[in-house]
Amino acid sequence: MHTLLLIDDDERMAPLLADFFTQFQLTLINETHPQKGLERLEQQEIDLVILDIMLPDMDGFEVCRQIRKTSSIPILMLTGRGDVMDRVIGLELGADDYLAKPYEPRELVARIHNILKRQTPIEEQETTLIKHGLLSIDKSTDSIIINGKPINLTTKEIALLYLLADSPGKHFSRDDILNALSGIDADFYSRSVDILVSRLRQKIQPLEYIQTVWGKGYKFIVNSDALDATANSS
Repeated sequence: MHTLLLIDDDERMAPLLADFFTQFQLTLINETHPQKGLERLEQQEIDLVILDIMLPDMDGFEVCRQIRKTSSIPILMLTGRGDVMDRVIGLELGADDYLAKPYEPRELVARIHNILKRQTPIEEQETTLIKHGLLSIDKSTDSIIINGKPINLTTKEIALLYLLADSPGKHFSRDDILNALSGIDADFYSRSVDILVSRLRQKIQPLEYIQTVWGKGYKFIVNSDALDATANSS
C-alpha cells in the first residue's frame, strides 16, 4: 500500500479523499500548512505528494522548489485557478503531473497510479501481456489475438481465459472459477461454468489449450497439437 501526503489548506478535502483512496490501496495523510508538510516529508516515508498551489504563507510553487532541493519524490500539483501558466511553471519546477480543480476523485486516483507506475522499475512492474504460442492476451486492453487475428469474447469469457492462461498447468475447480468470476455475474452458478468453458473453447479453436481435469475441473495447457492445428489451418 502506498502512502500519499496531501498538502492542502482545505480541511474538508482530506477526510473525503482518504476514505475514497482506501479502496485503491492508497493511504492518505494530510497537512494544511506548507511548512508542516515539508516537515512531515522529513519525518515519514512518503510515496507521492499531492500539492495544492494556493497555500498560506508559502505557495505550492515554493513548496515544490523546496522539495526538489533534496528529493525526487513524485509530486502532483492541484490548482483552482485554471491558468495554463500554472501548469507550465509547476512542471518546470519538477512536478510530475498537474490537475485543475474541481476534479473527479477517480481521475486523481488514475493519475496517481500512472505516476507511481512510472516510478516503478520495469522489472518490478506487473506484466499485462500473456503469450502462449500463437495466443496473445493483453490485460491492459482486453484484446485477444490468435495467430495475428483478434477474436471477440464476452467479459466472462475474457476473465476465464485470464484466470486459466495466467497459471498454465494449474487445475481450477468449478468453485475456484465461480469465486474468481462471481463479481462479474451474480447469477453465475456451477453448471454455467461448464457452459462458459464450452463457449470459450469454441471461440479459440483450433487451439486446444483448455483441458478437462476429470473430477477436478479445468486447466490451461499449451501443447504441440494446438499449435500444429492452427498452423495447418492458416
